[in-house]
This record gives sequence, C-alpha cells and structure tokens, in this order.
Amino acid sequence: KCVAMQMPPPHTHTHTHTHTYASKDPLFLTGVTFPSDYPACPETLVKLTVFDAKDKNQEPVSQELLCHRCALEIMRTKIHRLVFPRRSSDGVSTAGTVVVSRLKMGEMEEADIDYISTEKTSHKVGKSRSKEEKQESLCFFRHLNPICKVYRFQTADSKWMLVREQMEECTLSFSVPKQLLSLYIQEDTSRVQDLRELGELSPHWDNLRKEVMTRYGGIISSYQETLTELDKITGHSFKPSCCKAQKSLEFVPINLHTQRMRVTCPRKTDASYDIVTAGAPAAHFQGFKCGGLHRLLSRYEAEKKSTAYQCIYYSPEHTAKAQEVLGTVDLLQPLIVSLADQLLQAAQEHSSPGLQDALKNLSDKTEQFVHTLKDELVKSALLALHAARPGYVSKREGGPLKHQDSIPHHKEYDEEEWDRVWASVAKRLNCVIAMVDQLREEDNSKPEPVPEQQLADVITSHNPGDWREQLHPLVTKLKDCVTEVVEKAKRAMTFVLLQEAACSLPQGFHLQQRRDVVFSQALATLACGFVMRLYAGMQDKGFLRQLHQVGLVAQFESLLSTYSEEIGMLEDMEVGIADLQKVVFQITEAQTDDLGDLEPLVRGRRDHFTVQVPLPRLVFQVLPEEIREGKPLRVFPVLFNVGINEQQTIAERFGDISLQERINQRNFEILEAYFKLLSLPCFQTQTDIKELLETLGQNVVTKKRKNVEILWIAGTICRRLNGIRFTSCKSAKDRTSMSVTLEQCALLRDEHQLSKDFFIRALDCMRREGCRIENVEKNIRCRKYAFNMLQLMAFPKCYRPPEGTYGKVDS
Repeated sequence: KCVAMQMPPPHTHTHTHTHTYASKDPLFLTGVTFPSDYPACPETLVKLTVFDAKDKNQEPVSQELLCHRCALEIMRTKIHRLVFPRRSSDGVSTAGTVVVSRLKMGEMEEADIDYISTEKTSHKVGKSRSKEEKQESLCFFRHLNPICKVYRFQTADSKWMLVREQMEECTLSFSVPKQLLSLYIQEDTSRVQDLRELGELSPHWDNLRKEVMTRYGGIISSYQETLTELDKITGHSFKPSCCKAQKSLEFVPINLHTQRMRVTCPRKTDASYDIVTAGAPAAHFQGFKCGGLHRLLSRYEAEKKSTAYQCIYYSPEHTAKAQEVLGTVDLLQPLIVSLADQLLQAAQEHSSPGLQDALKNLSDKTEQFVHTLKDELVKSALLALHAARPGYVSKREGGPLKHQDSIPHHKEYDEEEWDRVWASVAKRLNCVIAMVDQLREEDNSKPEPVPEQQLADVITSHNPGDWREQLHPLVTKLKDCVTEVVEKAKRAMTFVLLQEAACSLPQGFHLQQRRDVVFSQALATLACGFVMRLYAGMQDKGFLRQLHQVGLVAQFESLLSTYSEEIGMLEDMEVGIADLQKVVFQITEAQTDDLGDLEPLVRGRRDHFTVQVPLPRLVFQVLPEEIREGKPLRVFPVLFNVGINEQQTIAERFGDISLQERINQRNFEILEAYFKLLSLPCFQTQTDIKELLETLGQNVVTKKRKNVEILWIAGTICRRLNGIRFTSCKSAKDRTSMSVTLEQCALLRDEHQLSKDFFIRALDCMRREGCRIENVEKNIRCRKYAFNMLQLMAFPKCYRPPEGTYGKVDS
C-alpha cells in the first residue's frame, strides 16, 4: 500500500507527494506543514490518497483505494483527530483508516500551536514558538534549506513521544574552503618572496631555487583559479555526491549537513541530539590508484631520504620546526615592536605602574623570541646557507653539499656568530630593564614636596619627557637587533624549506596539494560541528568550563571499507583528521548582529590555524572570562572506522584490515588520554564512562568481523563527554543514512524509553520518510538508497533499509 499526501503550491495546480510502503499491517507516520511564505488559509484543502502499489520500485499509479480532502479549518478547532475509514471492495467491512492528528511539539509559552511536519521546510503553522526553538533559530545563523520531519512514537509505558528531526545545509561548506585557499595563496606567495630574498646563491642552488619557485607558482595559479570558480557559485551551500570528483569543488566537503533530533516526552525534559554528516575527507579528483595520504607520505619520506643526492636532507621534524620558527618570528616581531612602543608611551606619560606593566609584557615576549631562536637547527641552517653562496668550496667535499642524514656542520664558518647575534637581543633587553629600574628607583626616592616648595618644583623638576628620552635609544637598539635576528632566522629557515622542496620535486608538491584538499574538507566539517555544539551548550556552565579548561573531543565515525579505492579514502581521511590537531578555536565578539559578521573566520598558515567564531554581543558577555579574553580552545579529533559493506567482507576474508585496526587502536588511546585530562568532578564520578572506555578498548583489540559495537560505544562516550559527533562514508548518503537513523532510534530507546515494539517501526519510518531519504534525493534526484539485495546481505541487519527504499542507482 502507499499513502500520498498532496497539497497545491501557491499560484500553481501541481502537487507534491510523500510515499510510504508496507506489505502487512502498515503504520504510516507521515506529516506535512506549510512554508511561512505559503498563503495558507482555513479554506485550503489537503488531499490524502491511498493507492494499492503492486511494485514497490514504481511510482504509485495503481488502483486508488481511498481519497479524502479536508480543509485546514479542522486543524484550528477543538477536534484533534479526524478518522477516515476505508471500506473493502464489497463495501461491508472496514479495510483500514487514515487518521489526521494535530501534534503539539513541546511546552508553549502562549497558545497551543499546530505542528505538522513536512519534507522541505521547518516552518510551523501557529501563533508562537517555544523559547528553545526561538533560541535554535538564532543559533543556526547561517544554515540553509532546512528539511524537517515530525514523528509520534509510543513509549514503553504506552505514552506518546514527539520526535522532530531537522537537517540543514551550512554555508561553511564553501566559506571555510574559500578562506583556506586565500591563506594557502598568501602563504605560498610569501614563501616565493622569501626565496627571492635569500640573496645570491651558487649556480647549483640557484637552479634549484628557480625550479621550486616555478612549482610554487603553479600551485598559486591553480588555487587562484579554483578560488575564482568558487566565487562564481551562488545559491548553493552543499556539494552533492555526484560532484565529488569535480576539480573546481575538490576543496569543498561532500554533502555536508547538520542534523538535530529533538524529543518531547511526557513527564521528561525535552532533549536535543546533534550530528554532522559529510563525505569522508578525500582527494577524489586526484584518485586513489597509488593509495591515500598515509601511504603516500610514508613512501615519500623513504624515497626522499634515499634519493636526495642534490641537496641536504632534513627530516620531517626539522622542516616542521622550520615552519614553526617562521610562524613564531612572524608573530612575535610585530608584537615586540608594539610592546616597545607601549613602553615608550608609558615613559612619555611618566607612569611608573604603566612602565612596569609594559616592561613585563615586553620582557616575556622577548624572552620567548630568544628561546625560539636558541635552536641548533637555526645555526646549522645558517652555516649551510653560507656554504651555498657563490665561491664557497667545502674543505671536506670540494663541491656541492651531498646528502647526509644529520644536520650539516661547517667548521670553516664561524659557528659562534649566530650565538652572538641572538644573545645580543637578550643583552639589549637587559639594558632596557636596567634603565627602567633606575628611572623607577629615582622616582621613588624623590622626597615629598612641602607646600611652599611646590611652585619651585614645577620649575626645577625633571621634564616628564626625560624618561622617554633616556629610554628611546635603548629601545631603538633593541628593535633594530630584533629585526636583524629575524632577517637571519627567516633566511635560515627558508633555506631549510628550500632543501625540503628541492628534495621532493615534483612529488612533494603534489602531496602538499592533496593534503591541502583533504584538510580543507575536514576543517569545514569540524568548524560546522564546533559552531553547532557551541550554540547548543551556551547555557551549560559545565560545558563552557570544560571547553576552556580542557577542550572538546570531536569523534568522527567512518563506515569506509578497507578494500579497493576506499582504502585510499580512509588513508586520506586518517591524515586529514589528524591534521585537525593543529587547529584551535577562539571566541570573539561580533561587531554587529548581522549574519555576515557572525561568519567564522580562519587565520594562520599550514602548521597552525585559528578559527575565530564571532558571537552577538549579548551572548558573548555571558561567557566565562577566559573565553571572552580569547583563550585558544582545543579540539581533540578522534577517528573510528568499521567497514560494513560487501567490500569489507572481501577484505576480512581475503584482504588486509590492519589499517582499520591501527586507526581504531591509536584513536582509542587518544580518547582515553582525553578522558584522563578531564579533572572536572562531573566526569570523574561517572563510572559508566570508565566502563564504556574499558569495553571500547576490549572491542578494539578483539578480532571480530564488522564489529559495529566499536562505533556505537565510541559515539556514546562522545555524547557523555559533551563532544561533537560526525558520521561519514564515501558520500554521506547511503551508509551514513543507515547509521544516523540507527543512532537516533537507539537514543530514543535508551534515553526516552521507546517501546520495543516500536523500535523497528520507528527505524523503518525514519529511513523511509525521514530527513535522510530527502538527503538522498537532494544528491541524486532519486529517493532510493544505492544498495542492491546482494549488497545488503553483507550488511549487519540493523544497517539494512526497509523494502521499497533501495535500488542500484548511479551516484
């Protein structure tokens, strides 16, 4: 049987349809509402039709069994239910009924509201909204194209719960990749300029420099072209699965959506559960013939070390350190200059407390600057750069530098020069400190003036500008010395990165582009989840304290198989999720409450990114002081993967699942370490979390095929720890839909006493009529999960969709 609910859109005579199928004793839980701009009135008619659909794979064009039209007026009366019986063909017995009910969602502030769900909108018909819903509408400030579904399910005590699931797109799908592309272009352009400023090099090194600069130029040009293409896109806020291999969209996450399930139960507080779904971060355009990032990076490091005959080999730790030094000096130099100017301003004002505070800040940052430069890598790189100058002949080699496994040293160059250079910064700072102490001591030792002396003191006392005049030469020397050190250090670190780039031509640049693509998808997904979780926990003081004291766990669930191309996708995803460790979030106060000013902003460079999340002024002011002061907020990304399809069956029987086992074991250790960091009493007293961690640890090491309990337990732990939940498969369309609906029904069962008899019904209902089948249609214009019967035989039973909702389609 099939039920179709139809309503005429404004200004047209066409109809929209909703279908549900069942073979025996069907219970159809289908709803509809009107968009806010729909010109509904009490006379508006809604048509309900029951068909006898012989073929579940065809549209319901068979015999019409029942047809009723009802006006919206009946939904505004005291009658809450209308029952339309359907008689048998002989007209004697009742063959079923269609019931139209008015549903109320949650406790209302004012009058009761009529709630009927729909496929493609979250707008309600009624006079008012609950306080929580008003807050939600503010929270999802840049979410678009909402799809809302409302259900009524029976609880174990024969009561009824109301469930609303709402799925939305997010503008961060495009906003974050566009910002990252701009930062990548800016960073690589700066790198090219640094290479130019290395000065004159011997022909060998100069040729390498030109080749590296050409490669950087190619990346910059490619990224600029991609950014231009993304800027042309308007009116879209998600990338459908059919575009996953499109080059112009490769930085954009696949099918990124947020989903919130809100539950209203009798005699129990309303609850909301959030999840973010997106395709696995992977470089689909570049393909997976040679594997994914994890395998490619491992192979690349081995090959680079063995073939780097034309340059100095620096390990990944050395190149990472070089990037860190460059980032630190770029940050600290302008800060030191600014603090030095503040010191002079305090001297100008003759303010002893101001002078002391400015000096303390200047001392702290200068000492941090010196500490960064007291590294053997900086000294050795300066020596190597000296050896690369024209006319240099090594006494040991007699020619260009050869490959070596350790940092090079050259005794013929004065190795103490760099020590003297950075040490001079500390000496200049000590001179400034001594002068400030002297000025403050003289100021404190001045006798208190008696009244008759005051006029004479005005004439004879020191001019307030004397402090500035005495400090200015010393501060200027300090700033000049810092500038000199920065120039030398930047040249040295740029030379290290030149070696890294020269040793890896061209493969290293291809890998960097692949890593940029995967990270862009991962960061857009994480930013979306962070903002959603932040708004949801804005009233929870314990959550906010956890956020700034420790940080949040972000648990990524993956359903990829470890066979064929999906191995490469999982290898890409592993590196992309791990790279999120170099991301911190920072809460700022928005300049205005306009939507444009509430958009998160990405700052930084490849080795460290900060995502600034602006909040409206009134919301920002109630946050803890540490967050308002801009404390960086950490995220602990963890990834758990369990393949569930027929390809995973092949991998488990004939292939290799060591990648999945390693990922799960490593990330379990990260999750366990995160829990140990939580010294908050609300977590340490929860023995259930400890027990769940122990169970998860046992499941991770247990040899069991398609052990989906790993995913269930990890998801439960994440929610208990106030974390952010993500679910992915190749395109976040089919397997992800099975996982999300299963998780939602499990939450209804475990947290809200969903009746056991209703569990399968609820699960089938969500998969047949819920937000996820709408997601499928959005992606491929077909309301069918892309499974066939043979594939589903390999799936765990709880991940199989109901009959009539699947069929092999191109995706």
